[in-house]
Amino acid sequence: RDIAAAVESIRIADLKPHIATLASDALQGREGGSAGGHAASAYLIQQLRQRGFSTAANGLDVQEFPGGMRNVLAIVPGSDARRRDEVVIVCAHFDHVGFGTQRNSRGPIGYIHNGADDNASGVAGLLEVIEAVRSLPHPPRRTLLFAFWDGEEKGLLGSKHWVSSPTRPL
Repeated sequence: RDIAAAVESIRIADLKPHIATLASDALQGREGGSAGGHAASAYLIQQLRQRGFSTAANGLDVQEFPGGMRNVLAIVPGSDARRRDEVVIVCAHFDHVGFGTQRNSRGPIGYIHNGADDNASGVAGLLEVIEAVRSLPHPPRRTLLFAFWDGEEKGLLGSKHWVSSPTRPL
């Protein structure tokens, strides 16, 4: 019953502002390592702080890696002493291709590629899932790692970096 209520708390009206922010022209397509990408990660950090994550000790972590990119991570510790070391990773990537180039776009080249239909919507969904999990009276039995990867459009760089330098044991 609590889970059903948490699921019901995820509404289109709550998703739209996240998508509008992340896919806005102001973020210039959120290319990994760009000013728009940094603005997107700052927005995610702000949203996670509003959901009760504040520092690494309180479940919020930012993992920087070459190219000026950074993964944004939020951890909800599991409630079951026997299961909390089992970590379920739920993820989305917040970067997109920026201004389209011959390598990353079928056109138009040189214009902002907003990425509303995949990246921004997936990130919005993940933010709302986090909020739903945080609304539960008890955390899930297993630890949840919510990961927002950067640099995925450039070759899965954020997820590869995390796997090579995990913030939790693999």
